[in-house]
Amino acid sequence: MALYSLSEQMTAFVKKTVSFNSTDSSLAGLRLAYSEMCRAFTPPRPAGLYVVDFELAGVAVRSYQPPVASASGGVPCIVYLHGGGWVVGDLDSHDFICAELASTLGVLVIAVDYRLAPEHPFPAGFDDCLKVWRVLRNGPFQLDPARTLVAGDSAGGNLAAALCLALRDADEPLPAAQVLIYPGLGGDQHLASRSECNDAPLLTSSDVDCYHALYLQGPAKPRAYAMPLLAQDFRGLPPALIAVAQFDPLRDDGVLYAERLNAAGVATQLYYGEGLVHGCLRARGQAGEVDALYETLLGYLAEKL
Repeated sequence: MALYSLSEQMTAFVKKTVSFNSTDSSLAGLRLAYSEMCRAFTPPRPAGLYVVDFELAGVAVRSYQPPVASASGGVPCIVYLHGGGWVVGDLDSHDFICAELASTLGVLVIAVDYRLAPEHPFPAGFDDCLKVWRVLRNGPFQLDPARTLVAGDSAGGNLAAALCLALRDADEPLPAAQVLIYPGLGGDQHLASRSECNDAPLLTSSDVDCYHALYLQGPAKPRAYAMPLLAQDFRGLPPALIAVAQFDPLRDDGVLYAERLNAAGVATQLYYGEGLVHGCLRARGQAGEVDALYETLLGYLAEKL
């Protein structure tokens, strides 16, 4: 970690996170350790939130409704897709950010518990997210289409970008915006961040390769819905906020995607998180550089909602 100039607060966050690493390298062991780590960083939910687990189109979801009802004209909504390399994570792992978004912004948040690899490789998780999005347009909530957007971190950022591509290609109504937080978008080994951040804290380049291998099993060549940087056309996509972490092998995935969206005429804001590492959303209130990321994130979402 000496190669990476982290603040004392970020260094402490990294040490606490890796303390949950398990000697059990099985998939079950990996998921258990990840869940325990997530619980350690999950604060109590803000008062007044109404939180319900249910199913939409056969997919488990969790809704977070703020105590103040929205004005007439439809409910603003964030559909949130969690990270975890398409392999770990669930409704509980990202409860911390979904609850904060709902409470701070006063909007409905729907978290999607999509199927995970390797048991369910691409396109299973992607299909689940697409099904939930389509069903939400017709109920059970009266959403305002002009104020309904998709957000996700890491693998969830990948799924959010892929969702927008698929909806555009199908000529269906698009999210009001896409918010991609340190997303993995299918950048290749030649991107500078792959070598510069080869052994970065919390996510290494070999970790990225492993997650890709588990998600993209089978002989089929990855399509743009699996790896959005493979898309041939970026026109007509929703406006985007893409936040990347300086010390992250996936950093240049987000940078390159922002460049391609902007070149295609899509209004795109790139947030270059200096001093940040992959997975740092959990350091909310613990590191000033993470709080600055949240300030940008919340400001953008408030503007779009």
